[in-house]
Amino acid sequence: MAAVNLVGLDIGTVSIRAAETGNSKDGPVVNNFGHILLPPGVVQNGAVQDEAAVTTALKQLWATFRFRGRKVALGVTHQQVVVRETTVANLPAKEMRKALPFQVRDALPLPPERSLIDFYPLEDPGAADTVRGLLIAAPKEPVLAAVRAIEAAKLRVVRVDLASFALLRAASRLDEQVEALVDIGAHATSVVVHHDGEPLIVRTIPRGGNEVTKTVADRLDIPFERAEELKCRVGLRSDADAASVAALKDSVRPLINEIGNSFAYLTAGGRQARVSRLALSGGGSMLPGLLEALRDQLGVEVIAVDPVMRLRALRRVRHGSLEQVRASAAVSVGLTLGANT
Repeated sequence: MAAVNLVGLDIGTVSIRAAETGNSKDGPVVNNFGHILLPPGVVQNGAVQDEAAVTTALKQLWATFRFRGRKVALGVTHQQVVVRETTVANLPAKEMRKALPFQVRDALPLPPERSLIDFYPLEDPGAADTVRGLLIAAPKEPVLAAVRAIEAAKLRVVRVDLASFALLRAASRLDEQVEALVDIGAHATSVVVHHDGEPLIVRTIPRGGNEVTKTVADRLDIPFERAEELKCRVGLRSDADAASVAALKDSVRPLINEIGNSFAYLTAGGRQARVSRLALSGGGSMLPGLLEALRDQLGVEVIAVDPVMRLRALRRVRHGSLEQVRASAAVSVGLTLGANT
């Protein structure tokens, strides 16, 4: 039997997704995958608002899908997450952890004592005095709230990872093209641009599927639930009535513009890279016609993310459970792939 890795746990606004992988002689396999819907308002903008409700959902998730492990790798997505390239002193790992808050204090959106800070090197500095890499900072309290909810469900958080890096780990295609991985959630969109696996841009856009729905509801003066149904059924197709088509297209345009604006960072600092392929994931990616709209407006190849492209097989996965939420599974799969035990 394949050795079990940490369970990758992706707590979103609409649902919680969990993936469990194992290591076989042929490579990693999915042993189990499950998801459970959350009541409205329990998680907002990447932060747990109702810890008890999340705990209850986690207990139900484990009971329903019978995950073998109780150690988890938690994915973090929050609008105040900062990921930027910087250069810091080249120190041994233990000293680096102690010195990092003082080295990057001016680049943080919050005081160091209210932040979780990490550094992802982009080079092997050897004996050089400095090392180039990515500064990663997240507000501490939303992460601690999620950890408290998880531990109340008798689970243990062993690793905390950026959701964007999990997406990169699970779904990136390693070739000569500069690729953008874009995960559209309910309230936020994660963008990570990479070249052959090395991240070039990591950004969280404070726009998502719920903003699209609200814009349609306001534009057509209809209830939110009716606008959501219209969005999911009609999307960006042109065979609906003219007013609905115009409202839907206008509601999506700001998000597409923001995604395109993210790519402009590639030319900063002397870079001359250009995104040539966009891989789309997340619940918001299911909007009919969105792939074609992104392709036409941004002038790049657009494909749907395959969350199991790194895996050799699927084992013991309940029939249909992964297929039903395939667009939203990549982060949880990436979390478990990066968390071997």
